[in-house]
Amino acid sequence: MKYLSTITFVFSFCIGFCQLGEEVGPLTGNPALQSKAKLTDLQKANPGTFDSTFIYTSDTLDLPFFDDFSSSHFQEYSSSFTDPGVTFDKKYQLLDLNDTPLSNDSLYVEIETYRRVVDLELLTVVDYPFAVQQVKLGDLSSYPVVYATTNVYPPFYITDTLLATNGTDLSPDTTWLTPTVVQDSATQFFSPINDLSSYWLDDDAFHNYTMAVNPWSLGVVTFDGLDRFGYPYALGTTLTNYADYLTSKPIDMSSVSPSDSVYFSFMSQSKGFCDQPESTDSLVLEFYAHDQGQWNYMWSISGSALDTFRLTHIPITNVDYFKDGFQFRFKNYGGLSGSLDHFHIDFVHLRSIPGIGGFSDTFLRDVAFSYPITTLLSDYTAVPWDHYVNVSNHSTVISDQVKVVMANSFPGPINSLDGTLEVYYGGVFEGTTVPLISDLLCDDISDNYQGLDIPYSNHDLQALFAFDPSKTGVWQEFEIRSQATGGTPNYAGNDSTITRQRFENYYSYDDGSAELAYGPTGVQARLAIQYVAYEADSLLGVDIHFVPSVTDVSNNLFLLTVWGDNNGEPGEVLYEDNLFVPRTPEYEYAQNTFKSYMFPDDSLVPVDEIFYVGWRQLDPERLNVGLDMNVPNNDHTFYSTDGGSSWNTSVFEGSVMIRPVFSTGMNSILGVESNPKKDVEVSIYPNPTKASVHIAVDGTFTGVELLTMQGQLLIRSEVPSIDMSALPKGMYFLRVDGEPTLHKVLRD
Repeated sequence: MKYLSTITFVFSFCIGFCQLGEEVGPLTGNPALQSKAKLTDLQKANPGTFDSTFIYTSDTLDLPFFDDFSSSHFQEYSSSFTDPGVTFDKKYQLLDLNDTPLSNDSLYVEIETYRRVVDLELLTVVDYPFAVQQVKLGDLSSYPVVYATTNVYPPFYITDTLLATNGTDLSPDTTWLTPTVVQDSATQFFSPINDLSSYWLDDDAFHNYTMAVNPWSLGVVTFDGLDRFGYPYALGTTLTNYADYLTSKPIDMSSVSPSDSVYFSFMSQSKGFCDQPESTDSLVLEFYAHDQGQWNYMWSISGSALDTFRLTHIPITNVDYFKDGFQFRFKNYGGLSGSLDHFHIDFVHLRSIPGIGGFSDTFLRDVAFSYPITTLLSDYTAVPWDHYVNVSNHSTVISDQVKVVMANSFPGPINSLDGTLEVYYGGVFEGTTVPLISDLLCDDISDNYQGLDIPYSNHDLQALFAFDPSKTGVWQEFEIRSQATGGTPNYAGNDSTITRQRFENYYSYDDGSAELAYGPTGVQARLAIQYVAYEADSLLGVDIHFVPSVTDVSNNLFLLTVWGDNNGEPGEVLYEDNLFVPRTPEYEYAQNTFKSYMFPDDSLVPVDEIFYVGWRQLDPERLNVGLDMNVPNNDHTFYSTDGGSSWNTSVFEGSVMIRPVFSTGMNSILGVESNPKKDVEVSIYPNPTKASVHIAVDGTFTGVELLTMQGQLLIRSEVPSIDMSALPKGMYFLRVDGEPTLHKVLRD
């Protein structure tokens, strides 16, 4: 394996004025939802009809209604026609006037056809129209079917040629027409919903844990200009309109009355970590009066700059709402061309509070995590496993500032509480080395945890815990489970979090989610992300999470670059792409999925402990790399607009989603080293595959696992084949018989 020497260019590309600096911008898609869209494309028997689709009949919820969005309560629609309780209605496109379906071979046209008689001796032509037939023609594009009486004719002409002297009828000629009215059918299925753990009928809005600033519990629902599959409602336009809807299931309100002090409350925030909605944008709440069949306006808020979550209480007094079948819904008005004009909601609560003593009694009493704990490492969310193993004192790379963020929605202060943080490996508790974190909510046990506040506390784990370095393998994953006890009363559903700490072959600052698009601007602008590695080593390449934004830059060019350190700034160029073989941004439509930009010919670039990775762009536009706004590391983000003569530190808080990939035991994943010789030979075919991949081993087969590029387990099979047809196109890896070597397989 060879090492690349420094490549130096003297090249001027800027002609005329170039806008210089750095920018952030909105996303035009949601990768987390776009991957879902590729897996859930509807395959109907008859495209263009309602055939094989389902109409669902919702169940009804009782009071109280509460959702803090710490987990998803969106109704899933996944019925099969064989499920119990499923009924169907088969409709035909053609009926006679007595509503009886015509035969399956019925073919017609809607223009008049005829039999033509041609006399060759008398030179006459006479047309005899075929008898018209009346049928009922149905529109199968929607259910219920609407029928219209239509005149139809046979789909052909007949030409008879006669000899008048003897009346001989020569062989008739038949000219067939393309039938425009044919028999067809479509089956509409009906499925009753019986899932009281699901509260919402639609999922246009996005359930997430990263887009809001200081939410009052884990998880929010975000409204923007993207549909349920993460694509713009109207790409490339400036249209504004209502976009996402979040509609509750029907709720039985007949057991309460206006005298029972029924309150609807929720929390809302504009912008969050995302795009600021304009003053002309809005978030709207509506109530449904079942007997009137009408949605009524109740509340709205206009777009504004980032603010804390606002608490809204609405007393329900209108008798029209105290019926079985009451519903409420949120909807947003804003731009339809991307992830724009964001609003977030949390803590949706509908309940009766008899004997209410004042406004403060409407508050929900709860203590909850606002965010999961991101990482236990001092600087990174992930590092190579072999780098961690080689650290002489593992406690030095464990964080002394583990951040815990919680919210107290009690109107008054409560005493600080205790909590635990535990680490599991393969589902097994790692042992007594995991600490008990006292005062999880406050640094000082004498402090009171103030009401209606979201404080955070930092905890030093360096002397208490380290990940076990004796575990064998080329990569590892640990599970971090955090739990805090709450006051009384308290909702327990948001008192715990689970985070996965990964050790693979890269360093990362980010949590895998992009809230904005980032990049420097200007011809020949440079972007460099600083990393301080646990040891000197060699890079294989760089993983980058590019995201689509308002301007399409997928054809813009850049040169992958690696720098050494010069007193805390990028210094000597250790590697730069050949100017005649530049790169372009490529998008991976899944959350926490990065495009790997490897050095040519499986080459390695040696780096010291401090180094920088990024690019030199050839075009002035921002290249739109993902910016994770939840983990501020902008002190490690540098950009230059003067050819690298001077460097600026980014002013945009967040982590740029660029990860250096090291040469480790995971090299076989990237195909940069030959697989070590093994006693068992493995064959994988077909590769690439559009459907199933098959595995043959020279020995005893015990099982196979399908992994993502990031090492996430997707499928485990005890038979030597895996069906990949439902997965998005891209690179995956197989682990056969538990061997450490991973084998590449391409889903084409």
